[in-house]
Amino acid sequence: MSTALWTNYHFYGPELLQISDAVAREKGLEKEKILEAMEGAIQKAAKSKYGNEHDIRVAIDRKTGEVSITKCLTVRESVENEYVDISLADALKLDPESTIDHVLTTKLPPVDFGRVAAQVGRQIIVSKIKEAEREKQYDEFICRVGEIISGVVKRSEFSSVAMDVGKTEAIIKKDQLIPRENFRIGDRVRAYIVDVSKETKGPQVFLSRTHPQFLAKLFRQEVPEIYDGIIEIKSVARDPGSRAKVAVYTSDSSIDPIGACVGVRGSRVQAIIQELQGEKIDIVLWSDDPATFAVNALAPAEVSRVIVDEENRKFEVLASEGQLSLAIGRRGQNVRLASQLIGWNISVVSETEALEKRNQEYHQRSKVFMDILDCDEIIAHLLVTEGFSEAEELACITKEELAAIEGFDEQLAEELISRAQNHLSEKEKKIADEVKNLEMDEEIANISPLSGEMLLKLASAGITHLDDLADLSSSELQEILPALDITLANEVIMRARKHWFE
Repeated sequence: MSTALWTNYHFYGPELLQISDAVAREKGLEKEKILEAMEGAIQKAAKSKYGNEHDIRVAIDRKTGEVSITKCLTVRESVENEYVDISLADALKLDPESTIDHVLTTKLPPVDFGRVAAQVGRQIIVSKIKEAEREKQYDEFICRVGEIISGVVKRSEFSSVAMDVGKTEAIIKKDQLIPRENFRIGDRVRAYIVDVSKETKGPQVFLSRTHPQFLAKLFRQEVPEIYDGIIEIKSVARDPGSRAKVAVYTSDSSIDPIGACVGVRGSRVQAIIQELQGEKIDIVLWSDDPATFAVNALAPAEVSRVIVDEENRKFEVLASEGQLSLAIGRRGQNVRLASQLIGWNISVVSETEALEKRNQEYHQRSKVFMDILDCDEIIAHLLVTEGFSEAEELACITKEELAAIEGFDEQLAEELISRAQNHLSEKEKKIADEVKNLEMDEEIANISPLSGEMLLKLASAGITHLDDLADLSSSELQEILPALDITLANEVIMRARKHWFE
């Protein structure tokens, strides 16, 4: 924009629209943004002439380009600033229809820009345009978070890499680079857009080559079936630069999802491996059955048995001595990646170790029954073999159910159940005494389904008053009492809070 034209803008209304059109096309911005910048520049010049204390507003006609400058006064009940406010009485003299908060306007003559004012106006417009450009760039990249972008390396500093990705710059921090990879200036690099932040100098784009979704997006680019949605990537786990696991699934029985991802002679997966600096990739079949998925995730190792603990989201995997090291992997890598892939905790043990552990538990449970029921080893072994693990289980069944087990008659069953019930009574009395000594509120003891053992755990955690319990969140209560599911935990807390609402 020339200084001469800018100085005599009020004589060249149409030219202002032409200039805004040209700048909008050149910068790739909306014409409205340019016109708003011009209005801001003219407003600053007008305030410099008529006084910054006044409320001066500028508008450019979007059809003719004519500029109007007005001084505004707002009608107030009490005038605090005489430069921008006017009393209702004075306003009625100027406009009989004036009301409170009504704005009175006075048209001001055009401003003739001097050289300095023109330069200031130009700087304001340039600043506004740059601001609009930065906003546009931010909007462009924030919508692309989660995509792969390609750029050229500009420089490397403090082990981070700065890339040119068009009109802005992107950064790959050191911890987001694959170990041992080095880029030179001018190298073209692909990376995953993790985040975009607003900065004074413009939007800052943060990239990653270690993010699990970078691998997923690479598969989407290389495998048409994934791009088309025929094959779905369910989860990804990575040890960047070393090894990765990808779980895939398809509902189309005619397609082999693993084979499609590998490609003819490994062509598809090899392209991804080269991009990731030789990172080995295990492609496994996803399953909605946790045990089956765990077996698949531990590939290439073969496991003999999986014990599932759904409540704690844990697996205990049994492997033969020959497969144990392969299942665990170097420095536990294979089992760690499998755990990340599934989202469950996996522990791998040898069959020999598992057998020893089961025998130990078997003898420990038998000894517990021998001590509690004062019975011989044979009876204790029979109870453990039938699946009993605690005296509480024995106390809750009928003598007919127990007598139906081979080796028991009704008389023996009745005696064992009686001893188990006596043990529970003594245990509950002991717990009740301990809770009482801890001076716990009776209101807590009456909340169902809190048992004596639960009350003791609460008291040991310092929860002895009703308000202490009411202040807990559901997750905090579950940390203290793992036996409570989320529904029961919410129920207990709401009962404890009941007195707050009464």
